[in-house]
Amino acid sequence: MSQVRDYGADGAPIRLNTSQLPMRPTHIDLEAQTPRSPIAYTENKLIPPSPGGESIRLRRPNRSNTARTYHPERRGQEWQPGQEPGIDTSAAHPHPTSFTPELHEQCEITVVDFSEDDIRLQNLDNESLGPFLDKGRPKWATCRWISVNGLSWDVIKLLGNHKHLHRLAIEDLLNSRNRTKADWYSDHTYMVLPLQKLIHFHADTICDSDCSDRDDEYRERGTTKKKKKKGKPSLFSSLRRKKADQIKSEPPKPMDTSAEMHDPSNGFVMEQSSLTVKAPISNARTLQRYHGGPNEERIEFMEKHSALASKNLGVGVEQVSIFLTADNTVISFFESSAQDIESPIITRLSTQETILRRSSDASMVTQAIIDAIIDLAIPVTEAYQDAIGELELNVLTEADIGHTTSLYVLTSEVTQFKSNISPIVNLVNALRDHKSEPIGTPGLSGRPPKLSTSSVTISSMTQVYLGDVEDHCILITDGLEQMRRAADNMIDLIFNTNSARQNENMKQLTTVTILFLPLTFLTGYFGMNFVNFTGAHNHSDGYFWQIAAPVSFVVTLYLMRDMLRQYFFRKRQRRGISKSRKTRQGNNNKQKRG
Repeated sequence: MSQVRDYGADGAPIRLNTSQLPMRPTHIDLEAQTPRSPIAYTENKLIPPSPGGESIRLRRPNRSNTARTYHPERRGQEWQPGQEPGIDTSAAHPHPTSFTPELHEQCEITVVDFSEDDIRLQNLDNESLGPFLDKGRPKWATCRWISVNGLSWDVIKLLGNHKHLHRLAIEDLLNSRNRTKADWYSDHTYMVLPLQKLIHFHADTICDSDCSDRDDEYRERGTTKKKKKKGKPSLFSSLRRKKADQIKSEPPKPMDTSAEMHDPSNGFVMEQSSLTVKAPISNARTLQRYHGGPNEERIEFMEKHSALASKNLGVGVEQVSIFLTADNTVISFFESSAQDIESPIITRLSTQETILRRSSDASMVTQAIIDAIIDLAIPVTEAYQDAIGELELNVLTEADIGHTTSLYVLTSEVTQFKSNISPIVNLVNALRDHKSEPIGTPGLSGRPPKLSTSSVTISSMTQVYLGDVEDHCILITDGLEQMRRAADNMIDLIFNTNSARQNENMKQLTTVTILFLPLTFLTGYFGMNFVNFTGAHNHSDGYFWQIAAPVSFVVTLYLMRDMLRQYFFRKRQRRGISKSRKTRQGNNNKQKRG
């Protein structure tokens, strides 16, 4: 037995027993153990065991130099390094190294139970979801789809406990930025991918206060002008008063850029889907904010100079999480765009002749969701093609250096958009290559470990139709790559055109300099104050040009000899090519006549 001296919490030295203890088994299923332990949980503080047990090594507290200014964004959850991985929805109390999410909003929950012969649709909310799940799925329903619009911890906890969703999947669900992937567990699969769609910026709720303040400002200006000037108003003041009255009479206009409509408190903007005119107004995260990072000024600049901002359009991005369980159930979580996905799929399920209805397969529902997400990205591609077409016309007609800023912003947006689409191909391939085999994993939340007799199944029909989704992804990524190359080529064209223009200007300046170089020399020579200067005193001004003209001609020919040589050489080449072409055409005409 060895003794180790260290310091306790009060600074006094303590003795620690470092005798060898029985080691833990090397192979143990930690997730399958009971959550009860002799260590009590009280406000995330550890209470040491009884004095008869082993002592706890306590270090003297030191001041840490670890910077905690930057940290990843988590929905309703405080992030700290080294905390427990995953979030257990069945835990009655939080783990001391993890935090219970503080996330709540009113969700719109749609439950679709269907079979080949019947379909039933239920619209639920946070309060009615629990009693509905307790009833269980009807026996006649062979497939169930639960679509949740909005993220709330009470809804996630209910569904997580109902389907025994893995704690790592729950953590990824709450993480606002995940890579596109598919995680396979014993009785369910977790898929996460970004949803990108074209949105209209809506600013009615934000413009009310601004427009009222602007009206009051113009009203005050009008009253002050009337008090100051009692005589006949000038033309300029009349025009300004007319403009102010016109602004007061006009209705509030929507804001031009998404940066003006952004609320820094929540990181979202008010948007309206571009698919339908009567689409509801909701919050959305723009493409710039999804990849922008903590620099708020850069994000606002990129939003203000976006390629789609002039048309009051933008790209909304949100994360979609999909759970595919072994009992033929699909659970999908959307932030705000569930209606764009639900409407076409429910329409297909309502018709008995569709493949989606006749198959009654949860994997086909998953394929339909992913396919609808990809279809929402197609209008975004068309909008970027229109924007780059306008920029191309501007560059071809007037290659201004100011266009490089718009092209850089466009290239950045296209690259970010492509980086969200490209990984979906890997997700589709992972689903197509999945083999339905039993998987043995440890139990969750105190349940004993066991081999799953039924794993998640991706039907052969789903694998075939996933190929169509992959084709759409590849077509979109190829089009985005062409747009990115076109933008880079236009940037190169702008710089090359400006360089050629500057070279031409320098060429003209050089020509003028060459012409006036001998004249300047002769002017300085004849302007000298010599006492006996026969050439200047005995001749008129024509004598100067008699000398300057031949000298200028000879000097110009000498300095421009290379340019003149290349000119005549190219002229002779063109004449020879034209003569050869005419000879060949004449021979061909003779052969045809003969």
